[in-house]
Amino acid sequence: MKRFLNILVVLFVLSGCAKYSKVVLEEYPQTYAVASDFQELPHWEEEDYEEALELFVKSCQSAKTKALYQELCQEASDVEDAQMFLQTKFIPYKIQADQKGLLTGYYEPQLRASRMRSEQYRYPIYETPNDLVEVDLSSVYPELAHYRLRGRIQGNRLIPYFNREETKKQDLNASVLCYCDSKIDKFFLEIQGSGRITLDTNETIFVGYDNQNGHRYRAIGRYLVEIGALRIEEVSLQSIRKWLDANQERVDEVLNYNPSVVFFKQREQKATGALGLALSAKRSVAIDRRYIPLGGMLYLHANVAHQSLGRIVLAQDTGGAIKGAVRADLFLGYGEEAMQIAGELKAPLDLWLFVPRKRDEENI
Repeated sequence: MKRFLNILVVLFVLSGCAKYSKVVLEEYPQTYAVASDFQELPHWEEEDYEEALELFVKSCQSAKTKALYQELCQEASDVEDAQMFLQTKFIPYKIQADQKGLLTGYYEPQLRASRMRSEQYRYPIYETPNDLVEVDLSSVYPELAHYRLRGRIQGNRLIPYFNREETKKQDLNASVLCYCDSKIDKFFLEIQGSGRITLDTNETIFVGYDNQNGHRYRAIGRYLVEIGALRIEEVSLQSIRKWLDANQERVDEVLNYNPSVVFFKQREQKATGALGLALSAKRSVAIDRRYIPLGGMLYLHANVAHQSLGRIVLAQDTGGAIKGAVRADLFLGYGEEAMQIAGELKAPLDLWLFVPRKRDEENI
């Protein structure tokens, strides 16, 4: 808790009769927040406090969550009144941004594949290449702590790793987990970050994000708008998939617009986030770790599947398309319904970060 409290620095008191101070997260200098009351959280009284606290305890299995909340992780495992614990131990800070917040959704897809390459199964799902070099510059440039430089060595130079189009023309120095039967399914697996794969032996395996090639993510929905294939208001996972299925001769052109390639590893559990924990439907979110601490406990409010949703969520994942302070990608689980909701979800978002109270504030 001490570490988390230390990252809050008061900037200035809001004008007028404002009740709270505006703060900035010291380790996240672009993130501003204002303290709120729990009564200000939409649908707070409808929250399943016991479930939320149980998932917080599970998140405390990760080193990042434990480092943020320290003794509160220990206290949370032995609580009789979950609502009282949450309201007396935390203060919700509403995250501020110049632009409107945005909530999108993702899900755990299902693919068909084989361990052996064949005419039917010919699209490789790669593990991280052996020649992919990852450089951490934070020890020299602390402001780059949330960035990683990736590439490959050519001679005595570090050059960009192969992009999506180049990858298809190379024999990568990488192991292949399996070969799937659809390049489109493979692409959407990369977008979702993890998935279930049914092999031709009827065995089901789980795969999850391990690394990526270092190229910046570009949304193919934007490209389809640029070429006049879709209108901006039409863009969804479903509309993109429908267009690709109907225009097979242009699939490579569209997919190559996104040069970023994701590499996977086989996992022992279902959809797993950046914390290494199994994700929970409608409780796990991917965030931009430049603005929000990975492992943090949040409260979100947005319209999901035409219903107003307000609930505690855990920042357990990240994503190349998730950019900004008030930005989250809500994990919606596995199955057809999850896919439908995730594919269409694009809603205004309000987001609060739960910060531990100081000891002298716990009785306020």
